Amino acid sequence: MSRRSRTVLLVTVIAALSSATLAQAQPQSGIVRPTFEPSAPSRELGSQLFAGNCASCHGIGGTGIKSPRPGAGDILGAGPSLRNVGALSADFYLRMGFMPLASFHDQPGPEQERVLFSDKEVRSLIGYVASLGSGPAIPNPDPGAGNLSEGQSMFLSHCAGCHQIEGRGGFVTGAEVPPLQNVAATRIAEAVRIGPYLMPRFSTKQISDAQLNSIVKYVLSTNRPDNRGGWSIGNLGPIPEGLVAWWIGAPLLVISCRMVGRRRRRP
Repeated sequence: MSRRSRTVLLVTVIAALSSATLAQAQPQSGIVRPTFEPSAPSRELGSQLFAGNCASCHGIGGTGIKSPRPGAGDILGAGPSLRNVGALSADFYLRMGFMPLASFHDQPGPEQERVLFSDKEVRSLIGYVASLGSGPAIPNPDPGAGNLSEGQSMFLSHCAGCHQIEGRGGFVTGAEVPPLQNVAATRIAEAVRIGPYLMPRFSTKQISDAQLNSIVKYVLSTNRPDNRGGWSIGNLGPIPEGLVAWWIGAPLLVISCRMVGRRRRRP
């Protein structure tokens, strides 16, 4: 092998190794970060993170993208405008790990529950999104001021149709309804005011702040339900209870009756 050939081969190997090293250095989450981040949250950091991770779907300056189009990394993106959504929406979606999505076709929920940004980055993004207009602030619910009985009644009227009475989640047409256990009080209040994905949004005229405190108190109580009846069957409601009654209770009852009948026939 000539000297020139050895040189070309050496350069090729080095380039290949360098490419592999760079590929391994890419964060698995796909999050794009500036080379140098400040030690404290800042709106400037938020704008940089937004440009690298959010603008492909929400547009430059959060104006939104209606028709899907390739963005950063040729990822097809489309999303609503974030103008005037305030800190409320940004705090909810980022701290629940619902954003950013791998695909704009995905449901922002339960399978995407992963927080990809640090607390400093989340606070920076929230500050930047809040600066895009005049929108609602992050709520500060007070479950201690709520009424548990009222909360259960309100939850039954407005929420149980999808989330089940014990907040265990379920399925509706076109979406999966997440369970509400271990969700922070602020996130519960934010969801009520935002109406994420297919969930309806409830204004203060529909559910007052006092009533919201009661709903939050009830949802938090489902983390440790009082199963006075015995076997909870996952606290999923009447459907599994009915199945257990028909598939387990009824056959056992028939078998018991037959055994009693046989004993009475004996001389």
